[in-house]
Amino acid sequence: MLMRVAQVHRHAAQRFQPTGRLKRMLLCVCVVALSGRLHVPAYAIDVHPTAQQIQTALDQGIEAARKGMSPDSFYVRFGVADEVQSKGFLITKTGALSVMATHMALRGLQPSEADVTQVLEGKTMLISTVIFGNRPDFAVDSYMVLNQGGKTIKPVMVRFDARADRSVVWPESPRFKAKVIASFNYADFDPKAKTAITVYQGTGGESSFTIDFSEIR
Repeated sequence: MLMRVAQVHRHAAQRFQPTGRLKRMLLCVCVVALSGRLHVPAYAIDVHPTAQQIQTALDQGIEAARKGMSPDSFYVRFGVADEVQSKGFLITKTGALSVMATHMALRGLQPSEADVTQVLEGKTMLISTVIFGNRPDFAVDSYMVLNQGGKTIKPVMVRFDARADRSVVWPESPRFKAKVIASFNYADFDPKAKTAITVYQGTGGESSFTIDFSEIR
């Protein structure tokens, strides 16, 4: 799904202007949000972003396209930025809106009400990891869980590479790299808690990451 930004379409330079229906939807979101809380947090995974947060996310996507930035710049990354160290990223709802807006701006389009609604009504958060091993099938039957204060949260979906790719140091160790991707229900975890993300390899071994959800923008 990732794409390399080569050229920004001339329409991407235009500021996002929501349609009448989308404006009404954003207004409704704002009213509901304000009725439940007056304080809008600057950090943490926001399961119910306000109209202002929605618009800001869309605007940031348009601006990213104008500047030639990759849509994946809105991923929340964790782990070590090294070619042979386990790492990963997650995508929040506001991040997904920015990614979508960037992709569409590059094609001279803008998100519709249905596009935005689909993201906002999402029930799960995606977490994608890259792990390393020495067998081409080392990631088969891998599993991922979250741990928050002693509570283990299981995913609703897990996918893994049945056959891993060669690493940059092949044939040296670690020889292979593979993706393990999982989705977690927002209702099952605390979007503001310190969290341990652990990937258990099907052939043994594990990779663990610590991330504070309260510090995510």
